[in-house]
Amino acid sequence: MRNSCNTTAWVGVTNSKSMTIGAAPLQILLIEDSAGDTLLTGQIVAESPIPIRLVVARDGVQALDMLADPDFQPVLIILDLNIPLISGHVVLERTHRKEIPVVIFSVSGDPADKRRALALGAREYVQKPMNLGDYKEAIWGILERWARTEKGGAEGAAAT
Repeated sequence: MRNSCNTTAWVGVTNSKSMTIGAAPLQILLIEDSAGDTLLTGQIVAESPIPIRLVVARDGVQALDMLADPDFQPVLIILDLNIPLISGHVVLERTHRKEIPVVIFSVSGDPADKRRALALGAREYVQKPMNLGDYKEAIWGILERWARTEKGGAEGAAAT
């Protein structure tokens, strides 16, 4: 049996000051091939008051392998559409874990990409901003809307 979590490219956890005693961090799967975007997203997530463990898949094959492991239980998937081996759209088509919200975080502003992603089950489509401050706000917004525990928290947002 493979342990797909060992294929994690990068993992970040919030700092200990933001974690409450006994609180298990929420796992978020980031499917992103850009090292710069991964590092930036990890730094933003590390500032979250919510304890978060960011697990990264660098391509579509790795992401599907990780999601095939029933022991891997992310509360959120942040998916870039333009990833190697298997595109983000195909990852959406092949993912059988429909209970996990998927937010597309892509540079593509193509309305057809957005329509297709939402039709395939993405809960929200967020275009990656080029400005650092806007990028940070976009990640914070995704976390506020979608990163939640099973016992409460945000209810999520309607796809727009």
